[in-house]
Amino acid sequence: MLRASLSVLAPRAPSVVQNVLRAGLVTKLPPTLTESVPATPASNAFESPLQRRTSSPVEDGTSGSSLAGSSSNSLDSNVSPKTTWKASRNARSESLGRSYLYGAWQVRSVRDANVEVLCISTNTMSVPASAERMLEKSLTTNSDVIIYDLEDSIPPSPVDKNAARGRLAHFLSTRANSLPSSERIAVRLNSNATPFFAEDLLQAMRLPCIRTLVLPKVHSVQDLDHVSEEIFVTYKANKFRDPYGPPVQIVASVESAKAMYNLGAIAGWQSRYGPALGGQLSALLFAAEDYCADTGIIRTSSRQELLYTRSHIVVTAKAFGLKAIDMVCVNYKDLEYLRHECEDGRRLGFTGKQAIHPSQVDVIQSTFVPSAKEILRAARILKQMEKAHQLHKGAAGLELEGGGLEMIDAPMIKQAENIVRIAKSAGLPIPEVD
Repeated sequence: MLRASLSVLAPRAPSVVQNVLRAGLVTKLPPTLTESVPATPASNAFESPLQRRTSSPVEDGTSGSSLAGSSSNSLDSNVSPKTTWKASRNARSESLGRSYLYGAWQVRSVRDANVEVLCISTNTMSVPASAERMLEKSLTTNSDVIIYDLEDSIPPSPVDKNAARGRLAHFLSTRANSLPSSERIAVRLNSNATPFFAEDLLQAMRLPCIRTLVLPKVHSVQDLDHVSEEIFVTYKANKFRDPYGPPVQIVASVESAKAMYNLGAIAGWQSRYGPALGGQLSALLFAAEDYCADTGIIRTSSRQELLYTRSHIVVTAKAFGLKAIDMVCVNYKDLEYLRHECEDGRRLGFTGKQAIHPSQVDVIQSTFVPSAKEILRAARILKQMEKAHQLHKGAAGLELEGGGLEMIDAPMIKQAENIVRIAKSAGLPIPEVD
């Protein structure tokens, strides 16, 4: 059936057929179609995705891609591509039953897999890949997620970018016994609009310890589509890692007015190749300095000028089940101001915050978890509502410290449950209450 469709499409849209071949859904064309679809010399089989895109224009006005040739690991041409896949958001296993468009066909991943979303906890710390000393020091941090940076912390020259990429690859590949768990390792790539992106991605995909990619300058879903396609091509062409293992997690960095305008579409994005082969969006990250530079907003210590932006990011992230990571506190020497900024971010609903210096980590971690007072109040609410329900009541009164009663009902139960859940995840004790 697939080959019959190819027979119709090949004369009209050879690029679609190229994509199917590239995906491994058909390993070779019938003889009658070989003239309709241009072949690619074997020397180009492992050309980088960026080179393929810029060197092979096609009829439909989009960028083309070379044929990577057949592979022993490709799907047999007689096997239907419509096998099912399963995914889990927020560490739940649930069947989504979605299909993804690839060319003219609906394609699903080639194997069932239960996948878990990386839960970026309270803080992420950025580590420049520009110096061996900084890389070594990263092994001692207690930050929840370490983001090894290949972007802004590296000078923009090709020599510096290539050196940083090679240094990071060597570091991660030779420290297998001392690296933190894969869930704590992320890499910030250069933007997909730069000439460094393709090699950054290729190098990251070579290292199975890298499970999370932080993508700067995501302005629209087209940027995510581009990155997802490169992930897919890397899986299919290079076989660096098992595509049926945990999917690549994508953190989209919000840095521009255009990104804010398109935020709902960005947060709702899903790879057309499925999470197993095209990556899975797990968080929105706010890059305040880049955003202010793009919009002309003047950043002040009050943060009022960013209230709308930060609130919008949080609400949009929560609407799509994503984590929301707050901006960097650039005044890294003033830990009291950092604490105030963390408290502000937590009140807005952010689930974590970026750090740029090891001294910031403890403050961020201690602020983005419930206090002992909050945990006690949550435990009392749950206990009081348990008693109320036993008496067939839907609400109850909670005694306040200074006297008086506060009415509690179903919405407050949900808030209390969230606090207790976060506290348990952080290993904090939950008091017994009467």
